[in-house]
Amino acid sequence: MKIVVAALYKFIKLPDYRELRNRLFDLCQRNDIRGTLLLAPEGLNGTVAGTREAIDNLQAFLHNDGRFEGIEYKESFVDYYPFYRLKVRIKKEIVTLGKPHLDVEKLTGTFVEPEAWNALISDPEVLVVDTRNTYETKIGTFKGAHDPETDTFREFPEFVDHFLKQKKKQRIAMFCTGGIRCEKASSYLLEQGFEEVYQLKGGILKYLETTPAEDSLWQGECFVFDNRVAVKEGVEEGIHDLCFGCRAPLSEADKFSSEYEEGVTCPSCYAQHSEEKKKRLRERQKQILLARKRQQQHIGRTVSKSVYS
Repeated sequence: MKIVVAALYKFIKLPDYRELRNRLFDLCQRNDIRGTLLLAPEGLNGTVAGTREAIDNLQAFLHNDGRFEGIEYKESFVDYYPFYRLKVRIKKEIVTLGKPHLDVEKLTGTFVEPEAWNALISDPEVLVVDTRNTYETKIGTFKGAHDPETDTFREFPEFVDHFLKQKKKQRIAMFCTGGIRCEKASSYLLEQGFEEVYQLKGGILKYLETTPAEDSLWQGECFVFDNRVAVKEGVEEGIHDLCFGCRAPLSEADKFSSEYEEGVTCPSCYAQHSEEKKKRLRERQKQILLARKRQQQHIGRTVSKSVYS
């Protein structure tokens, strides 16, 4: 049985977001939907997984609440639950930029459909900006895109101040995994006086789903926030794994590094962990391997793809 992975978000004023949280949690729990949903005064954001019937029930719930008409929504399919548990959380922002005052519903950039994206970013007069973080950009991005080299999305305004503020009259095209970060980033740029701001509608995931491989300007894989780790053209599961020591994506080359130790360290975090922390991680990895031998799942750890092979 295929599991449906649904990525969704919408910026919409939700004065009743706390009460809505309880109703969503109850519905998802009854339907064994797993993953994370975030609610805030500015809207709803999340990625969840469940059976076809379960996800259809979630869609019906949102449809019946007329405020979610036009919600940004994408599906992909896997053979296993890519999440272990359900989280429905209350936040100040559904994507944390540190600017909760932004009214993204009213002020945002121009959406560009995936079919028109190649032409836009191929224009030498357009500055293409990847709004994701370094651990994401290092495994894949669009050809010619500028990497802001941020560790968190909250650092994006600093990147704007240091790099973009002199380019307010230039056309800027932004993208992210599912569309939500570039939508909020474009709202921030417009508030700061930028004139022409564009964003990839549906994000990288929609582009990979709809763009034939031979026409694609995407290079590498796209990091996703679940046990698949990364996806490629057609939103098929990629080859990257995850370092449990720092949650960074791992390439096959990383795994041959002398600084890689399964479940403990990788080239990204080897020098950052104390010997005490490495000791704790080794003990945890030992428990994971024991659970694997017993054909049990060690709850709380992102499982290596080899577990499913």
